[in-house]
Amino acid sequence: MWARASSAGLPEEDRFEWFSDLVTRELAPIAIKPENGDPFQGEMAGLDLGRVQVATFSYTPLRSRRTPALIRQSDPEQYHLALLTRGTTWFSQQRTQSTQPVGQMVLWDTSRPFESGTTEGTEPIGAIVLQVPKQALPLRPDRVDRLLARRLDGESGMGAVLAQFLRTVAAHGPDCAPHERARLDQVTVDLFSACLASHLDVCDQLPAEARAEALLARINAFIDHNLGDTDLTPPAIAAHHHISVRRLHLLFAGQGETVAASIRRRRLERCHADLARPELLGHPVHAIAARWGYPNAAVFSRAFRAAYGTSPTEFRGQAVQRWRARSVKGACAREQGPKPLRT
Repeated sequence: MWARASSAGLPEEDRFEWFSDLVTRELAPIAIKPENGDPFQGEMAGLDLGRVQVATFSYTPLRSRRTPALIRQSDPEQYHLALLTRGTTWFSQQRTQSTQPVGQMVLWDTSRPFESGTTEGTEPIGAIVLQVPKQALPLRPDRVDRLLARRLDGESGMGAVLAQFLRTVAAHGPDCAPHERARLDQVTVDLFSACLASHLDVCDQLPAEARAEALLARINAFIDHNLGDTDLTPPAIAAHHHISVRRLHLLFAGQGETVAASIRRRRLERCHADLARPELLGHPVHAIAARWGYPNAAVFSRAFRAAYGTSPTEFRGQAVQRWRARSVKGACAREQGPKPLRT
C-alpha cells in the first residue's frame, strides 16, 4: 500500500498542525515544534510492506520529543531507523546522543523517551525512516539497546548495503506487485537484522536465512560497484567474499539468473542508460562500453543487439532524435508564451 501527502496545498497556518498529526499517525505520538520562524513545509510518502513500513520524510527544521506520557498514550513497540538524505540532525535516547549528517543512520526505540532536532541552519531535512516490529528482530533487546541513538555508518559495510536498499525500496517499491512487496518485507527484516548484528559483532547469532540474505545483498552491492572491472567473474566474486564458487551459485539459484548472466545484464543496463544521456553524447560508444566492462566493441555490439533489438549506434541515434524533438517543442512553447485565459 502506497501513500503520499504534502502540506503544499494547505493554508500556511494549518501546515504544522497537519504535519504533527501525520507524524503521530504514521510513526508514533511525538511532540514537535518548529526551530525557526520560517513558513513550515512538510511531506511524506509511505510504503507498507507487511510487518515493516518504509517512509520518506521532508520537512523544515523542527524539534521532536517523545515523552513517557506520549508512550503511555500509544506505543507501536517498534524500532525505527532513519537514513539522512538531506540536512543534519541530532538524536538523544538512553543517555546517548549523536549527530547524523547525510548518508548516516540512527536507531531508536518507540518504547523509550527520546529527543531530536536539527543542527544550526535552515536547510530542510530529508530522511528515509524504516519501521520494524521488535518481535520481528532475531536479536536480544539488551544487545540492540547498545545501538540506540548512536550514529550508524551508512557508507560502508552492511550499513551501506542497508542504506542503498532503503533508497531503492523508497524509489521503486511502489511499483512492485503485492507478492513482490511481501518478499521485500522479509528481505528488509533480514538486512536490518544483519546491519545491527554487524555493528554489534554478533552476526553468528542470526538465523541461517538472514545470514544468506545479507551475504547475497553484499555480493550484489559488490557487483554493482565493480561492473567496470573486466576481471569481475564468479571465481573472483567468491574469493572476495571468502566463499566457494559453488556456494555463490547456490545463493543466486533463487534469483532467476546465473551470476554471469546477472553481471551481463547489469553491464548492458548501465550502457543502455548512458547511451540515452544527452550529456554523454561526446563520449564514443566504445568508451561507454569499456567503462562498464566491455573492452571489445564487437562483443558489446552483439550483446546489446541481442538484449535490445538494435545496435548501440542506432539506439543512440534514436535517442538523439528524441532529445532534439523535445528541444524544438520546448523552444516553440517558450516563443508562444502562456495561453491567454478564457473570459
